[in-house]
Amino acid sequence: MKKFKFYILTPLLFLAFLSCNSEKEKVPDVSVVEQERDSQLYVNPEVLGNAYATVDVSPMDMSYYPADYPKIKMANPNVGPPVARVIYSRPHLSGRQLFHDVLQYGEAWRLGANESTEIQFFRDVRIQDKKIPAGRYIMYCILGESNWTIALNTDIDSWGLKQDSAKDVARFNIPITHGNPELEHFTIVFEKSDTGANLLFGWDDVIAKLPIAF
Repeated sequence: MKKFKFYILTPLLFLAFLSCNSEKEKVPDVSVVEQERDSQLYVNPEVLGNAYATVDVSPMDMSYYPADYPKIKMANPNVGPPVARVIYSRPHLSGRQLFHDVLQYGEAWRLGANESTEIQFFRDVRIQDKKIPAGRYIMYCILGESNWTIALNTDIDSWGLKQDSAKDVARFNIPITHGNPELEHFTIVFEKSDTGANLLFGWDDVIAKLPIAF
């Protein structure tokens, strides 16, 4: 009789065990999410997102002149320094209208998101006949309907929402054009010109170019 009960109970216990395991698989256990993968700590993003830092919706990016300078240096370690580098964060429209959902005419804008947008010149350059010494600067602009005023400022390593205009070293008025191919993400890149390079700012269908001579 005892053997009979044992044979009946064993399959039932086995089924109960499988059922419990199945229920556990439906709700991941955070305590066992961390595991070693390729000798690096891996965290399941579906459970924890990013366990170490918030993933910014406006990612930081970097533009060089010449373009892809780090790759050039990797191929040729003896190459000289670049002319310039811009570090900025890239907001995106996400269904909003650029004006006036995101930007407002007549207001100062950090030319990006998060920290102040920074430009570094590795040599002296000229912008609209003004000599700009090599060094680090932040950039911001005053937005107009037909032109933008671009400011270079020495208040580096600052948050971009408020600018100290007393630290401006130069300002430049540049025209803007509408009707260009639309850009979802704000973009800053250098493009080669006859006298050096243009620093191009683009978002939505708006393009502005700051000429840099060197």
